[in-house]
Amino acid sequence: MKLPRKRDRSRPHDIVLFGATGFTGQLVAEYLAEHYGPSDVRVALAGRNAQKLERVRDDLKRAFPIDWPILIADSFDQASLDRVASDASVVCTTVGPYQKYGAGLVAACVEHGTDYCDLTGETPFIREMVDQHHDRARETGARIVHCCGFDSIPSDIGTWMMHREMQAQHDAQLREVKFFAGEQKGGFSGGTVASMMLIAERIRKEPELRKLLGHPYALNPPGERSGPDRNDSMGVKLDRDLGMWTGPFVMAAINTRVVRRSNAVMGYPYGRDFRYSERMSFGKGPRGMAMASMVAGGITGFMAAAAFEPTRNLLKKRLPDPGEGPSEEAREKGFFVVRLIAKGETADGREVELRGRVEGKKDPGYGETAKMLGESALCLALEPSDREGGVLTPASAMGDALLARLRAADMVFRA
Repeated sequence: MKLPRKRDRSRPHDIVLFGATGFTGQLVAEYLAEHYGPSDVRVALAGRNAQKLERVRDDLKRAFPIDWPILIADSFDQASLDRVASDASVVCTTVGPYQKYGAGLVAACVEHGTDYCDLTGETPFIREMVDQHHDRARETGARIVHCCGFDSIPSDIGTWMMHREMQAQHDAQLREVKFFAGEQKGGFSGGTVASMMLIAERIRKEPELRKLLGHPYALNPPGERSGPDRNDSMGVKLDRDLGMWTGPFVMAAINTRVVRRSNAVMGYPYGRDFRYSERMSFGKGPRGMAMASMVAGGITGFMAAAAFEPTRNLLKKRLPDPGEGPSEEAREKGFFVVRLIAKGETADGREVELRGRVEGKKDPGYGETAKMLGESALCLALEPSDREGGVLTPASAMGDALLARLRAADMVFRA
């Protein structure tokens, strides 16, 4: 079994940002230029339109001391994707929906032993990449890391943090983590909308996808797709540990699967009986219950509308398109708060509890997501690692190194 190739910087580019002309891609490019432009990090911008890439680069050059090369590649031109992958230590991509545009790039990175990170939250796509490429990626040393944005870094790295703090503070085994998405302000991502709509369309043509999407361990390795967790909770309830009314969290359907895959591919550091759940929190008393009920009803209505073609087409017209996003002022005013409650058990059987927080100080779907993806790419490219290749998760690929980078980048991870 091969270890990842050494980070000897033998390839021309440390990071290739694929999709640099899109809305989110430009935000990632700006983040890298602002924070790492003067350093020796070798970045290239890639996409299918040379003129648009040149405009992005020119805009960056006016603000930051960079002069990054441009690479031309298309999601449906495998030879161009192979050229990008062979010249990069890491390919960082914002080109989604990934189930439509992403498979060729993953295949190229796997074959060339190139690390990869993206923003997908698409369970069917990730499962397909696991089935098709995990074993080969282990052979080539490529670390294929999906879900490196708001989905699913607060969940996955937040749980890793609680595991580490449970060990450090109590010398205890983690047994359960409850994640509560709390106060937040920010726009709904057009890319996320497009991915959800594409999944809804696939379900109509491939009804068997419902079983995959509903399986709590859908992303676990073969033979490891069982455990104590059941379906995601959709109702309204008062969480006694948190002391708040809670409702369903729409992103739980991907985040929970990612956390459980992390536990499995790392050899169950959280234990085989580990439980994990995600909900939204709405406060105390009648007002909290009313808000939870309203949001739960809205999610149910949205899912029902997305399931049928006429209402799905209407939603597409009213929701943001891919490539659209909020203004810089709106992004700067955004934020999010996540509360974590972890329960564990010491060697002598004593039950212990930890409370943690993950916070972002910009719009979660754009400002903070650009930061999380950018730092993930940098972590893969620059941080020493003995992690083996495979189709991985943020925690299983980067763990402590990414946690430290995100803290240094002004995100709050506290327990």
